[in-house]
Amino acid sequence: VQLQASGGGLVQAGGSLRLSCAASGITVGNYNMGWFRQARGKEREFVANVRWTSATAYADSVKGRFTISRDRAKNTVYLQMNNLKSEDTAVYYCAADRLISGATPNVDAVYYWGEGTLVTVSS
Repeated sequence: VQLQASGGGLVQAGGSLRLSCAASGITVGNYNMGWFRQARGKEREFVANVRWTSATAYADSVKGRFTISRDRAKNTVYLQMNNLKSEDTAVYYCAADRLISGATPNVDAVYYWGEGTLVTVSS
């Protein structure tokens, strides 16, 4: 299984980026696919996910600014990030889990991790 993340970079505050996570070895429609992030010196935290049911969930800190989506044909998950803030600076990781509906996404429940992609937001 491989989750290949891309799309990170340097952007000014208020700008936008789109992260991509191309999966191989699994079908994104059969898993809850999501993004976590880890800022320097902090623990890895949940950002957003799209469940196998197509329901989506977001951390409060990104609601209204980030949008997660899934392209089944391309077996890829995206994270559109708008109105970026300096506090969004972190390494972003793609993740796949199979938590049941209602369970809180968490790092311990992740089955597969992708390599991280660095997002840096300058103020």
